[in-house]
Amino acid sequence: MEERDYPDIVSRSALKKWGWTDTLIDRYLGDPDELGTNPISPSGPDVKYYKKERIQETERRSEVKEALVKVLEKRNGSALGTDRKTPSRASSPKRGKTSQRGARDSIAHRIGAASGKRLVIVESPAKARTVGQILGNRYVVTASQGHVRDLPKGKMGVDLDNDFEPSYVTMRDKMPLVKEIKRAGDEAADIYLATDPDREGEAISWHLQTAAGWDKATANPPKRVVFHEITKDAVEEAFKHPREIDMKLVNAQQARRILDRLVGYQISPLLGKRVQRGTSAGRVQSVSLRLVTDREKEIQAFIPVESWSLDAELHKAADQATKANLFPAALHSIKGNRQRLTISAEEEARGYESELKEAAYAVAEVRKREVRQRPAAPFTTSTLQQEAGRKLRFTAQRTMSVAQQLYEGLTVGSEGSVGLITYMRTDSVQVAETAVQEARLYIGDKYGKDYLPDKPRAYRTRTKSAQEAHEAIRPTAIGRSPDSLKPYLTTEQFRLYGLIWARMLASQMADALSDATTVNIDAACKPLADGEEGSVLKFPGFRTLYMEGKDEGDAEEASNSLPELAVGDALNCNSLEANQHFTQPPPRFTEATLVKAMEERGIGRPSTYAPTIGVLLARNYVSKENNSLHPSLLGTTVSDLLTQFFTDIMDPDFTAYMEEKLDEVSQGEREWVPMLQEFYGPFAEHLDNANENMPRVKPEDEATDEVCENCEKPMVIKTGRFGRFMACTGYPQCRTTRQIKETGEGASASADTETDEICEQCGKPMVLKTGRFGQFIACSDYPTCKNTHPMKTGAKCPLCDGDLVERGSRRGVFYGCSNYPECKYTNNRRPLPDPCPECDGLMVGNRDGSSACTVCAWKAAAPEATDAEASGSSQEQELATVGD
Repeated sequence: MEERDYPDIVSRSALKKWGWTDTLIDRYLGDPDELGTNPISPSGPDVKYYKKERIQETERRSEVKEALVKVLEKRNGSALGTDRKTPSRASSPKRGKTSQRGARDSIAHRIGAASGKRLVIVESPAKARTVGQILGNRYVVTASQGHVRDLPKGKMGVDLDNDFEPSYVTMRDKMPLVKEIKRAGDEAADIYLATDPDREGEAISWHLQTAAGWDKATANPPKRVVFHEITKDAVEEAFKHPREIDMKLVNAQQARRILDRLVGYQISPLLGKRVQRGTSAGRVQSVSLRLVTDREKEIQAFIPVESWSLDAELHKAADQATKANLFPAALHSIKGNRQRLTISAEEEARGYESELKEAAYAVAEVRKREVRQRPAAPFTTSTLQQEAGRKLRFTAQRTMSVAQQLYEGLTVGSEGSVGLITYMRTDSVQVAETAVQEARLYIGDKYGKDYLPDKPRAYRTRTKSAQEAHEAIRPTAIGRSPDSLKPYLTTEQFRLYGLIWARMLASQMADALSDATTVNIDAACKPLADGEEGSVLKFPGFRTLYMEGKDEGDAEEASNSLPELAVGDALNCNSLEANQHFTQPPPRFTEATLVKAMEERGIGRPSTYAPTIGVLLARNYVSKENNSLHPSLLGTTVSDLLTQFFTDIMDPDFTAYMEEKLDEVSQGEREWVPMLQEFYGPFAEHLDNANENMPRVKPEDEATDEVCENCEKPMVIKTGRFGRFMACTGYPQCRTTRQIKETGEGASASADTETDEICEQCGKPMVLKTGRFGQFIACSDYPTCKNTHPMKTGAKCPLCDGDLVERGSRRGVFYGCSNYPECKYTNNRRPLPDPCPECDGLMVGNRDGSSACTVCAWKAAAPEATDAEASGSSQEQELATVGD
């Protein structure tokens, strides 16, 4: 193995970063020695160590060398042949500045020998592993881990005087990887670029080709292959029909990236000077923020309108003794006038109530009709995020993260690693004919012919700019039912896969049939008439398997069950009541309804919905309370300023217009440079005006119910460079501040919040409290019961089976094992509940919003939209991963 800088003492976590597995550690280093009994066993704490000489001696053993080579191959996602040789120390890459970086580079940037083989490049190691298993050992499959080139992060990177010429640079941490890819490509017989089937994937392939210098190759240039599902048939078919890189798609992605850069890098510094450091703007981000703030203004300006209804409970006179078969009815209209009666005042309602109490009721009319309900189309990115939000309470980002895992491939028993769903960034509802036939066969076998429509269902994509070459999101094999996969999936993967599977299968099932009955009832006092509607399900059809969720404010379908009624039947009134009502303001956006609004207005693309919402939350422009999005004072201030000085940028219709122009570029109907010139002229004028006239605005402090523990003056919420915090209003005499801890949904929690936990000592509910060192869980019966425990992060300790919990000290928040003091594992970065998609190791979050594995080199970029880069970023030539 390669030479490394060993520290004086070595921990289990360090060994795992260098490529050791638990099995290797336990097999070769788990024996007792002078340091104690089994010091690096899975049950032992991480504070006992082995000296470096023991590690080096063990690593020289031939069987250990072979095992470590296999570890590296697996974690690099390479499908290598059995003829690979162990690299010598002389040929090893140079060490980095630290042993950790050297280990990371050796794992992430080493690609197997490709001489005479075919090199395939995909985005992620998980996808590489699945594709490599399908293609076999004639191919070497490796991962670019996203973009390798992009615009520099610390400066504009666009030449405004030279037709918006972009200055692309290679990411600093991707340079060793690009070097390895180039070496492998030069050795390989053929090169295939198999990145995702969209504009962003096309651009990644183009950047790879350019960074490696393959764009100048004339003899055997790289080939582009595209597949929408990672299955044997789809992958093999794609490799039979390679093509060249589609520069129309690349230019559309370039235009979007430059457009976002022009907006974000020129407005964000202005906001930082006039509002607050760290504020940012973006072409999609800012108009989405305006949707939220405008809705809040509608709610604040809403004036409720009073109305009254007369609601009765009736039954057939024949059932007077038992009062069976009660059913509701409501006053609808005055006899002779079919128009619905509007009662706006209590006096009028009480008058009708007094007359109807003494009335004689009889059935005047019974109308029946059959109602057919058609199933919803298979999922697009937007509808998947909406439905997962409604039914599973997933955020848009969580939905896309789990869907990515299902798409890239998971190990399923004897099948090995296999992609379970089709590509999850799509706005098309088309489904392949083979998948439709497979679903119809499954329905016929499982549910019977009654549940199978005569002809396959075809759905039409409503989105104007939909990429019809894409497919809807569906299972790659409908025969893989959720129950059959449950042993191999995490809870989140199982729930999301079940949703996708059920939606696809239901989309090809028969209509649901209901009998809808409308009954008109005469009240013989004055010429008044009651009315009632009811629906009885006659045949469930697709509803046996799946029903689409509802958003707040959506109309509920009538489900009253009416008894058998005939014209002339006498009815008795069991109860009658006048009820007051008030019209309700429009509901606040949830993540699901905001995604729906963005799609309907043509704002952004499927892959931008989740990161855009993530930016709004990360910037503290909006917060989540009870699943609803509430704009902050900072968000409202930024939105109002941008709306005043950048009218076009903040206009949803203009944003949709620009998306249409980008679509025209991708279809070859428009050149991208003239499109940018058309945009930039008016934008530059707005920018000059804003630089001259935009006022300095300081967001108002938010009042709270908290009081300062030092001077007892009120505390307010302020927004600073590092986010929101509580401060005393007695400043500068009193400088007390308090950290605002966020709940799981992102809302600040200063008051006690009830949780689902029950106190194990007294059986009463546990509540979420905020103390000197952050949040903790405590019994609601305090001080009678003083049971407390730290906040769980949802992640498991990598050394034992304990939970990782949040702890606090005078130096700040850190995370440790709940089994302390038996296990003394700690970490300064927040552990994430989802394991690493590559090696199942512990994932942690970084301060910039990105996440990384503590075991291997897997990293995920910060959930930041391409147009939201702030002005105060570093001048280093490194880049943020972006998505289209």
